[in-house]
Amino acid sequence: MIIYPAIDLKDGKVVRLLQGRMEDATVYSDNPAEVAADFKDRGSKVLHIVDLNGAFSGKPVNDEAIRDIVKNVSLKIQVGGGIRTLARVEELLELGVARIILGTAAVRDPELVMEAVRRYGDQIIVGIDAKDGMVAVQGWAESTDLKAEDLGKAMKQVGVSRIVFTDISRDGMLGGPNIASTVSMAETTGLKVIASGGISALDDLKKLKAEADHGIAIEGAIVGKAIYSGAFTLEEALQVIC
Repeated sequence: MIIYPAIDLKDGKVVRLLQGRMEDATVYSDNPAEVAADFKDRGSKVLHIVDLNGAFSGKPVNDEAIRDIVKNVSLKIQVGGGIRTLARVEELLELGVARIILGTAAVRDPELVMEAVRRYGDQIIVGIDAKDGMVAVQGWAESTDLKAEDLGKAMKQVGVSRIVFTDISRDGMLGGPNIASTVSMAETTGLKVIASGGISALDDLKKLKAEADHGIAIEGAIVGKAIYSGAFTLEEALQVIC
């Protein structure tokens, strides 16, 4: 299992939100590249970045920060947030991003996902964000009547092999991830799942790893606020999944 430390970008700064609400943002740093370099120094080989401005508006705002991270920190970086055209996918890949996460596009434009997977294969990930089992889009600002697991099955059909699955109600709350929903998503869809939302203690990671060790396709976990708030260190998290 892989630990993905997270950098959420808003107006070029590293922030964390509560349940995806832009008005509930806590700023942790105005130097994203410095935060990324610290993650690398602490042992990470990967990084999860979300362009929050892009997620809400569909327009990139944080490319300068992303470019700075890619240029100066040798991590395998995946980026999501507001990526809704093939041109945008190509822009980010040309910046040096390793993997692209498509979220709203998976609901609104599944043909885009299909074509992106055809061109770029495993470099394309789909982000499925759910509240009470139903998909939310536009940076979680809009709910849909689409079941999260049904979207997962549809994405599997168009060639997607890996998703980031977030339970919005748990995100940023440090209340623990929704492990049952994460397991169900992996079992029901046949997709590899990166768990996201609510990881608050090393025990949460131990539980996810136990499921992975029993054959559930939980490939990794995204950790953000728990590290920033000092609930545990990145080194401790990496040690748990060894």
